[in-house]
Amino acid sequence: MGSLGGAGGGVGARRPRFLCLHGFRTSGEIMRKQVVGKWPAEVTARLDLVFPDAPFPAEGKSDVEGIFDPPYYEWFQFDKGFTEYRNLDKCFDHIEELMIKEGPFDGLMGFSQGSILSAALVGLQQQGLALTRVPKIKYLIIIGGARFRGAHTIAEKPYASKIKIPSLHFLGDNDFLKNGGEKLIESFVDPFIIRHPKGHTVPRLVDEESLKVMTRFLDKMEKEISEHSSTEAQEPADVDEKEMCI
Repeated sequence: MGSLGGAGGGVGARRPRFLCLHGFRTSGEIMRKQVVGKWPAEVTARLDLVFPDAPFPAEGKSDVEGIFDPPYYEWFQFDKGFTEYRNLDKCFDHIEELMIKEGPFDGLMGFSQGSILSAALVGLQQQGLALTRVPKIKYLIIIGGARFRGAHTIAEKPYASKIKIPSLHFLGDNDFLKNGGEKLIESFVDPFIIRHPKGHTVPRLVDEESLKVMTRFLDKMEKEISEHSSTEAQEPADVDEKEMCI
């Protein structure tokens, strides 16, 4: 199991809790370093982030070898043409069990393979086809993402209708998945978008415009979570009918 510790320590309202799905042949600990190590503390302090490992050990060489230490994991396997996928069902079950054990979660955050997976899971959950034993995912952060491709049903079903939750998408000008990321954005209603000049990476939030978009997204989540909590607090407690007669 990778790093399951939360990141940051915001003050005030409850922080949005995200299950973070790492990239292909990396790990939860590597993603924690990619996100918490790069984003400003004032951003990560407003999020409760959980970084698990994918269920399958890497079946080949990792692109981060020599940069980040092993072990490395993958969420599912695919062929070179991205037309056939293996172990998707086991992957979905693994994530649902994680959400039951470590949740509840407000959102999913994914990078690379983890982002492709995150977006698809939310689309499938919206249609009642996945994550049926956990609360609805309400927010999504996609970093270097894309849609599933190929003739497999997974390439169509998640995006059959617009995904109606607040989503934040990071798009790199030099990311090899940029076109796929642009196409994925079309599947969402009113997405937040942060563009950066880098490639397939978790970008640093250093420019003013990126921080503004991130702040608007965080503000929206905190406002909705606060309003939801207030509504729950105001709902009258169930009163026994016999007590009402006394």
